[in-house]
Amino acid sequence: MANELTFEAIRGIQSRTAYYTVMVPLKMVPRLFIFDGEELPADLRAQRVLSRSRVPQIAQYLSDNWDNYILSSLCASVDGDLTFKPAAKDGALRNVGTLSFAMHARIVLNDGQHRRAAIEDAIKTKPALENETISVVIFADRGLERSQQMFADLNMNAVRPSNSLNILYDKRDPLAGLSVEVFRRVPFLTRFLELEKKSISNRAPKLYTLSSLKQAHTWMVGPECDRFGENSFGLAIQFWSELYDVMDDWKRLDGGSLTAADLRQNTVHAHGVLLQAFGVLGGSLLETFPDTWRENLKLLSSLDWSRRNADLWEGRVMNDTRMNGQRRSVLLGAAVLFETVGLPLEPRMEAAIEAQSMIAA
Repeated sequence: MANELTFEAIRGIQSRTAYYTVMVPLKMVPRLFIFDGEELPADLRAQRVLSRSRVPQIAQYLSDNWDNYILSSLCASVDGDLTFKPAAKDGALRNVGTLSFAMHARIVLNDGQHRRAAIEDAIKTKPALENETISVVIFADRGLERSQQMFADLNMNAVRPSNSLNILYDKRDPLAGLSVEVFRRVPFLTRFLELEKKSISNRAPKLYTLSSLKQAHTWMVGPECDRFGENSFGLAIQFWSELYDVMDDWKRLDGGSLTAADLRQNTVHAHGVLLQAFGVLGGSLLETFPDTWRENLKLLSSLDWSRRNADLWEGRVMNDTRMNGQRRSVLLGAAVLFETVGLPLEPRMEAAIEAQSMIAA
């Protein structure tokens, strides 16, 4: 009928209630689906307020990868009668057919409002997207209370994968690609890098996370992985390999005379803040001393990495003997490394030292 919307659909059952999966052209998404306005208080809405910062990120992702993207399903409730006509009365096709509901029915998104807004923005810059489709899971609307419960249920068990796992699987980000390549090419990191967990427990056999290594590479070769042009990959691998030769504790760990737990408990270099500081050091060494950086790096062997060496590390990478992973601590730790290998301090390090002095005063 002219006053109805009809979609090819697959029917399923959850909680003894029918639901339907349909395919909707992207150009129809902004017109079909609404979400509760920001002017309503939280107790009268069925979803979170739209985050304006997330929408451009998703839209940019769609526009930049319009020929190689993926979007998960939307979830919506239809406030109106749903009519399902199966392709057959029984057999394999009894749950395949068409779903119809009134054109004026209110359709509220229970999950996916940021994707919906991003689709609307992305189509403006990439019209080629408008005829592609997204799957939508449709339920019959059973009132505000049920919609709020659906939102809670959909998000209650949602667990974001760790940054390390995202990095491992991300084929678009050159910095992620560099970090994974370093992991594979530097034997010590291959053995002692954690690829999945967000953090490392006290007794874990791994030393650093892949996420921390990527952060170190952000300092070393820049967010776009282009500080040294096409040589960035090779130089990063060389740097970590040479650093291994300087770090006696790493070699003891590798040889089995120390454990990762021992190093975490007793040294500062076994924590992500120093791994990042090594990244800061590596970038400047490679840039300032392109021919002699290996000799300068060897000077690190004179450092006392013990957490008991409070005169050197307290107030820089430790606060009251506890490790501090803040950006300022990375720069303060890097300043120690710079002075050790004969590099002049950078303005950002001097600013960090001044800020720390004001806090200490």
